[in-house]
Amino acid sequence: MKKNILLLCILLIGISGLAQKKDLTLEDAVLRQYSSFYPSGITGIQWIKNSNTICWLSDDYQSLLSTSPKSSTIDTLLKVSELNSMTGLELKSVKNPVWLDSNNFYFSNQNQYYKVDMLNRKSSKWLDVPSGDNREFNLKSEAFAFTIDNNLYLKEKNKEAKAITNFEDGNIVAGQAIARHEFGISKGIFWSPDGQSIAFYQKDESAVSNYPILDITTTPGSLVEVKYPMAGQGSEFASIGVYDLENQTTTYLEVTGPVDQYLTNLGWGPDSRYIYIAVLNRGQNHMQLQQFDANNGKFIKTLFEEKHDKYVEPEQAVRFIPGSNKEFLWFSERSGYNHLYKYNVKGELLNQVTSGNWEAQEIIGFDDDVEEVFILGADKTGLNRYLFGANLSNKKSKLLTKTPGIHRYSPSTDCEYFIDQYSSMDIPGSTELINDDGKTIRTLHTASNPLADYNMATAELIVLKAEDGTLLHARMIKPSNFDPNKKYPVLTYVYGGPHAQMIANRWLLSAPLWMYYFAEQGNLVFTLDNRGSGNRGFDFENVIHRQLGEPEIRDQLVGVEYLKSLDYVDANKMAIHGWSYGGYMTTSLMLKTPGVYQVGVAGGPVTDWKYYEIMYGERYMDTPEENPEGYEMTSLLNKADKLEGKLLLIHGTSDDVVVMQHNLSLVQKFVEAGKQVDFFPYPMHKHNVRGKDRLHLIQKILNYIDDNLN
Repeated sequence: MKKNILLLCILLIGISGLAQKKDLTLEDAVLRQYSSFYPSGITGIQWIKNSNTICWLSDDYQSLLSTSPKSSTIDTLLKVSELNSMTGLELKSVKNPVWLDSNNFYFSNQNQYYKVDMLNRKSSKWLDVPSGDNREFNLKSEAFAFTIDNNLYLKEKNKEAKAITNFEDGNIVAGQAIARHEFGISKGIFWSPDGQSIAFYQKDESAVSNYPILDITTTPGSLVEVKYPMAGQGSEFASIGVYDLENQTTTYLEVTGPVDQYLTNLGWGPDSRYIYIAVLNRGQNHMQLQQFDANNGKFIKTLFEEKHDKYVEPEQAVRFIPGSNKEFLWFSERSGYNHLYKYNVKGELLNQVTSGNWEAQEIIGFDDDVEEVFILGADKTGLNRYLFGANLSNKKSKLLTKTPGIHRYSPSTDCEYFIDQYSSMDIPGSTELINDDGKTIRTLHTASNPLADYNMATAELIVLKAEDGTLLHARMIKPSNFDPNKKYPVLTYVYGGPHAQMIANRWLLSAPLWMYYFAEQGNLVFTLDNRGSGNRGFDFENVIHRQLGEPEIRDQLVGVEYLKSLDYVDANKMAIHGWSYGGYMTTSLMLKTPGVYQVGVAGGPVTDWKYYEIMYGERYMDTPEENPEGYEMTSLLNKADKLEGKLLLIHGTSDDVVVMQHNLSLVQKFVEAGKQVDFFPYPMHKHNVRGKDRLHLIQKILNYIDDNLN
């Protein structure tokens, strides 16, 4: 009997040991969120061009696999051993293919493009990939355009690279993104559809002040000067060049107007004859969509204009309807939400394509008959991303997918089918094959919870009301052993600025893993998306105009009142942390609402908008000359004497986005006011601290909060 009891105890101990969960470390949370602890997926999944066949890489990267909507079988298209036999290479894995058609693809390996003929099972070296930056490849011309330093170059097949521009003056920069990547500008090189011309952005930064950044890696230290256009000061002057490959000549578009206006959203017409530009005044409240002749640079006409008392923000180029060089789609927020409008090249509005209290965000594709356009859009809550379909002629749009979450779609060539990859707060990840009605044909992959074996804090979605009745979304993370009868300290994480959204219906409710780690240590972690943040419509955002930080603070205080209403919140142990705009919000709340938070940690904060760059700052604040009251009201430099509690300021010493002058100026004001604060620099880091040093940063933040709250 005693022996049986002993065996039973041993068995129970063994079962208990098997069931015991592990604790997440901060190193795990910071450095491994997107590797070990990221939900699994299908690597390289894509449609084979001009077919309804899907391909992807096997889990071990040794094979290229395929399937189709009408078949549940999985075929092996290519093994790495076969690819090595074809190419003479010694690849350790199959390379992700770029399909040229249904039988041919290319891939890159060590600055070389290889072309693979799957029908005849052979391969050949194709093109040399040039060294340089901002590379843009064109298939029709089999050529690369790229930049070296401030000049634009061309590398054609079997030819030496040559300079398209040859500026010795470093103030003149060609082929790079302009306007500090605002207005949706992400690149500076634009191939024509026929591959015979290259349009490129060029900027003259002669009027932009040099800004000094200390490089401590030299002995003695040295200064690196960057161009930084501060609000109200000299800006860059943009122009657009067009290089003709056959004639080897460059023509500049004859744009008229003030030299510091913005040339945004460059797009080619499908016949490669015309270029369309959204020309925006420096005040950013008047946009003109203009057409130019690409051959001679001549201005053709202004198709239409948009004006708004606050601002107009074009972010996407014209999108011509397939098969037509007469009609195109244009995104606009004129109705209060971002929607699609159909125009002809005369500038006549034909009809509004999408409408409603939701945001159209991206064109996914068109059906085979070009009667319907498929769109990625945010629903009216802003929490989910879905597939919408819209008739191009009658303003009728419909929601096609129904599963809540953040979805990404990849269409087949004819948009009869879509690969749908998504996650939600309840679903780590799923990849499905759906048809053009949004119906699921087959689930290709379902991710398991990579954190299932760990003690994990839990997140919940909360809806509050702003002072004007607007619904605000918030997230609360609680420890796994949460006890409603206890009192918990709270860390509020804040961003709060335009174009950003902290709360969305994706895995982990959009929170970084370190927040779950910190909650599991016995804290609550709270975040609220205030008015001014993204994906909720134009009015939700533009309430901040000329008063950055004011309505946002009022909304954050709604969150504070909610927290104080909870019996399990210790209102005497509340901290706040944010970075960039969130650093501005953190410091603003510490100085404008003293005593609400006992601890603040502000990373890379704006402290006075006159130190911030023109393109973003003047959109929301106008210039210091136009809005002196607003700049005075939103500045933190005149409020240093109001500080109560502990404040840690952090900054990367090489920050070229929010320059270190912001933080140092505020520190100086604290010194003058006799206020003690803490300051920590991250030498040679830019606007955020990345890589292995990020673990040091998060540890610094959490230690500071924990030490001063507990």
